[in-house]
Amino acid sequence: MHEDEEEHGRSITRTTTSTQLCATGGRWVGMDRPLLDFERLDVYRCAIDFLALAVRVTAHMPRGHADLRDPLRRASTSIPLNIAEASGKTGAADRARFHAIARGSAFECAAILDVLQLHGATTTIDVDQGKLLLSRVVAMLSKMCR
Repeated sequence: MHEDEEEHGRSITRTTTSTQLCATGGRWVGMDRPLLDFERLDVYRCAIDFLALAVRVTAHMPRGHADLRDPLRRASTSIPLNIAEASGKTGAADRARFHAIARGSAFECAAILDVLQLHGATTTIDVDQGKLLLSRVVAMLSKMCR
């Protein structure tokens, strides 16, 4: 059984056995396996979408910004990794701690985007797209930290 939905300008096809997300980069497309628990979470998918944006931004940064490239890569990677690790924890306090770490990394990414824009090392469009994704991630993680 297939359901077609529209989410944030992307076409999503849901099946009874797996979710196939047709997103830039082809993540979750053609998957023929059951999803892991964290892969079903909207917060994880938004975090992965932000990571893809961060990878693109860091790849196109002008020379001389290595001091900001590495923190953005690390913090943007930390978000989905901590969300995934939280899903493997059995205790609510452990899960909340990993969600709080992911939330802190999302705030760090937002600040790095501001600094990059101030230095002229990224575009306003990338900053706006990044902040939109990060706002969603932070809102969801704030609820999950409770």
